[in-house]
Amino acid sequence: MKIATRTGVIATATVLTLALAACTASNEEPAATSTPPATPAASDAPATSAAMSLSGELNGAGASTQQVAMEAWRAKFQNANPDLTINYDPVGSGGGRTQFLDGSVGWAGSDAALGEDEYVTAQTRCGVDGAINLPVYVSPIAVAFNLDGIDSLNLDAATIAMIFDGKITNWSDPAIAADNDGVTLPDAAITIVHRSDESGTTKNFTDYLQKASDGAWPYDASGDWANDLGESGQGTSGVVQIITSTTGTIGYADESQVSDLGVVSVKVGDAFTAPSAEGAAIALEASTPAGTNGPNDLAFDLDRTTTAAGAYPVMLSSYVIVCQKYDDAAVAANVTSFLEYVASPEGQTAGAAAAGSAPISAELSAKIVSILQGIATASGV
Repeated sequence: MKIATRTGVIATATVLTLALAACTASNEEPAATSTPPATPAASDAPATSAAMSLSGELNGAGASTQQVAMEAWRAKFQNANPDLTINYDPVGSGGGRTQFLDGSVGWAGSDAALGEDEYVTAQTRCGVDGAINLPVYVSPIAVAFNLDGIDSLNLDAATIAMIFDGKITNWSDPAIAADNDGVTLPDAAITIVHRSDESGTTKNFTDYLQKASDGAWPYDASGDWANDLGESGQGTSGVVQIITSTTGTIGYADESQVSDLGVVSVKVGDAFTAPSAEGAAIALEASTPAGTNGPNDLAFDLDRTTTAAGAYPVMLSSYVIVCQKYDDAAVAANVTSFLEYVASPEGQTAGAAAAGSAPISAELSAKIVSILQGIATASGV
């Protein structure tokens, strides 16, 4: 059953930069692209209706990739709802899911959907209907490096896989040189950098390596790094800090946080494509829904081998993970109202302006808001 919007977040939206595929359990529609959005004016911030006054403390935890966008979302929403304090701990996707499942936080941010065992555990935390994944943040993962005088490189998936598995150890290796005519590569050792914590970014990156490298990556996709090579950093910021401070390094991180580091253009079909929000959206368009907990579970099985023009398949669809019913009506009101704003056109525009992510489509936004309203109704809000 639908209820009236409590936060006023379904007002007419600022025009989105990028429409992603509308996604239901069985349907997708094409996306369109345009220029990046302007940051919404203060008057565009969501307003809570007199019928629903939000207050107290709302805690979430999870993906560090969402951190930049989350800061914008929190600031906007708290400005309109001053009696509500929202906290978000960017502890990583795995840590966020753990805290959500043990009841420590109201929602989790995660670059990886719930696993089979986690769906079962969620029934203990959330009740028989369990938990669902709702995509609110779509972003490219940059393969970032630090080499003096080199800002960009072309690499195919097999070469990237062999670098990160220690099979290619020098920047002047013929496999790297073959796709980079005119680039003077140093005769220097490669140091790989990866996450030390369980990470949805790692799972998405290794999913790409496994599916796109024609067997060059011998491991299953996992949130835990597969080998003991190189250096490791805690969270996205830890990885970026190591790469930034050490010449000869290469790692992976959400593109919004790699700053002035060199980035890799990956081979897609016969072309090389740099990371971009538009490219991530095109790759998502080629993907299919894969949620396993009913029609409201909007997880994706991402297509890493698409050859669509402009697609950038080293990307993630990052989720908020929520119960389908909360025992505490006040918690349900805070969670669903805030996340309605996050998923709204206003929220997506604000997140994209802050983090360079790809806004979800108006159709997907409306579907997620409707799901959240249904959660509020089921929770007695």
